[in-house]
Amino acid sequence: MSRKPVPAQSGDRSRAELVFDRPQLMAQLFGEFDKNLLALESRLGVYITARGNKVGLEGTAESVAQARDVLHGLYNRIVRGEVVDTGLIEAVIAMSSEPTLAGIIQADSGGGGGAPQIMIRTRKKTIVPRTMAQAHYMRELLGNDIIFALGPAGTGKTYIAVAQAVAQLITGSIQRLILSRPAVEAGEKLGFLPGDMKEKVDPYLRPLYDALNDCLPAEQVERRIASGEIEIAPIAFMRGRTLADAFIILDEAQNTTPAQMKMFLTRFGENSRMVVCGDPKQTDLPGGMNASGLNDAVGRLEGVEGLSICRFGSGDVVRHPIVGRIVEAYEGKSD
Repeated sequence: MSRKPVPAQSGDRSRAELVFDRPQLMAQLFGEFDKNLLALESRLGVYITARGNKVGLEGTAESVAQARDVLHGLYNRIVRGEVVDTGLIEAVIAMSSEPTLAGIIQADSGGGGGAPQIMIRTRKKTIVPRTMAQAHYMRELLGNDIIFALGPAGTGKTYIAVAQAVAQLITGSIQRLILSRPAVEAGEKLGFLPGDMKEKVDPYLRPLYDALNDCLPAEQVERRIASGEIEIAPIAFMRGRTLADAFIILDEAQNTTPAQMKMFLTRFGENSRMVVCGDPKQTDLPGGMNASGLNDAVGRLEGVEGLSICRFGSGDVVRHPIVGRIVEAYEGKSD
């Protein structure tokens, strides 16, 4: 990769050269036709040259330092077997701009290719945090009984919770995984859908099945559901139960009523962990946000011992970068 240098815009220019010890990994780091380096140039405002296992950086002192951290972080993730894609690049860039990098970027840069400090291992993949908020969330999943995960779609709230639950189910630290969602229509009516009750509610629970299938082989998912180790059900099916020795996840919690939320939270039993995921700004309940059991619960319970609230923003979206920009555009408009 060699192009005509970008003219300096000011006297505050800095240069750096990085040398990587595994030349065979450079193709993955640079991307096809150097597309990963081109993306970094565009996002960080630096000029990059690459020859063999050496990468030259030129730009402002701040942009060069950020690009150096990002490249080291990406390289060490490749060493660990991760695939560099657009989402990972955007996530590492976002983390590199955070003021506290010790938990992720600096660990990646100085760890000599070792394992990251935070990870979740499942049968099919190992999940590592892609944003600072995800890193905090993964720590909280290990340390608190009840965790509220609040934020827009695409931030990994439910996915990470399912992965943590699957990991604990595999190790035997819990006996059951219970996944629940309110069956609330977003413009459709259940009564007009074909089939029996299970067939009517399954479309609302499909994202939970998708997350499970990402963490476990399909035959294991089916076997564990058949045996009762994994249960996926609408929130209405939780009434009257006490859920012990279980990892319990409530998804789309913004679509619960205050009464439903109270009922769900009080199902908590011995040796259990409960995660409540939702976007307070996206309720489908009649009456709008004020009717949401999620908003009501957060207002009542913040600060309660043993309960943690993790908040995500548009900068934590780890789907395609355009999803984050869409979220920002909607959040920037007044209702």
